[in-house]
Amino acid sequence: MSSPSNAATLIVKGGRDKSLRRRHPWVFSGAVQKVTGSPAPGDTVRVVAGDGSFLAWGAYSPASQIVARVWSFDESDAIDSLFIAGRVRAAAGRRAGLAARTDACRLVFSESDGLPGLIADRYGPIVVVELTTTGADRWRTEIADALMSLPGVDGVYERSDVDIRQREDLDKRVGSLAGVEPPARLEIHEDGARYLVDVRAGHKTGLYLDQRESRVAVAQLAAGRRVLNTFCYTGAFSVVASRAGAPEVVSIDSSGPALAMAAQNLRLNDCPAGELVEADVFADLRRLRARGERFGMIILDPPKLVMNAGTIDKATRAYKDINLIACQLLEPGGLLVTFSCSGLLEESLFQKVVAGAALDARREVRITRRLHQASDHPVLLSVPETAYLKGLVCEVA
Repeated sequence: MSSPSNAATLIVKGGRDKSLRRRHPWVFSGAVQKVTGSPAPGDTVRVVAGDGSFLAWGAYSPASQIVARVWSFDESDAIDSLFIAGRVRAAAGRRAGLAARTDACRLVFSESDGLPGLIADRYGPIVVVELTTTGADRWRTEIADALMSLPGVDGVYERSDVDIRQREDLDKRVGSLAGVEPPARLEIHEDGARYLVDVRAGHKTGLYLDQRESRVAVAQLAAGRRVLNTFCYTGAFSVVASRAGAPEVVSIDSSGPALAMAAQNLRLNDCPAGELVEADVFADLRRLRARGERFGMIILDPPKLVMNAGTIDKATRAYKDINLIACQLLEPGGLLVTFSCSGLLEESLFQKVVAGAALDARREVRITRRLHQASDHPVLLSVPETAYLKGLVCEVA
């Protein structure tokens, strides 16, 4: 599986090659003039302009709206096991500086690391992978071998159980790819804190690695404040707030198993359990407001609410709802730490939603800090879609 001179060719329509020339790595089906040869899903195809000039090597995905994803814009590259291994090693090397802080990080972030469709997260000796495209799926064995070759990696576990695989006509797959099986719980470390991670069934690949710098921000601001952590999952924000000196932390999530692990994580860090509430956050915020509760810090980190362009209006109403009530629950001088992980929701619109919530709550609110995804989730400038997480730290007067 390489890039031979007789590879199938995908010809882009005239005038539809501008994004590729700007090194955006997606070819949409509507931009395709024709495909010569008979490439199978996941095969490497030569992508050319209408005049025959070379544009890129791409992974072919006939079932997807994105019919090809670029491996390389360099015609001299051969897309083979050495290419995959080299990209994996380069991506891991870019994260080497994080080892002093944590043994858990994202090793490969899809297009941002030149490996579209591959997410690889390291938790100590185990690497968890998501393969979301036909191209990445085609190279699963080589990807596992490359990851196993990294120092200290004992096993590679697959969590390709995301719905997006359906768009590529791929079935969901979960299980060991190489090396040892992960235990039911892995313990990882980050900035002095300890966390248990369920890589087999936990949300995403087990922990919100993209929120590492946000956890630092919360730790810097939580001392002396009564903290409400909503959509708390396994309690990472609760742990850092408690360790930083928050006298009380209330944690809310709709998942009982996630709350049970949050309780374990608090105990693991010698933190008081605080109040762990299994409830729908939208409803429970109203319960807290009706009881006249007040907090010095509220963390809103909901799951992805924008699934496609058609759900933006519904999602913005939901974001406004929880931010409005949070503003009402904060004591004077309290801090709202609010996030959106929906890539389709632009940061400017998210800020407008929070501003509207503050206006309706009749609170004066100032942004004191902006938060984004951690450095192991880099944003490739030619692919703005790789930026998705945005957060605001707001002081409520």
